[in-house]
Amino acid sequence: MEDKKLTCKDCGVEFVWTAGEQEFYAEKGFENAPMRCPDCRRAKKNNNNSFNRR
Repeated sequence: MEDKKLTCKDCGVEFVWTAGEQEFYAEKGFENAPMRCPDCRRAKKNNNNSFNRR
């Protein structure tokens, strides 16, 4: 596997999805590439967690 360049659907920043990350996704059974960069994924997760705590 090779590293892939992807574009975040939220902020439009290009980010690299490494071969190691791709292998991890495959091991977990995930079939789709991430649609958000790590920063936007983290922000979305934090937002969801704070919403669920109410």
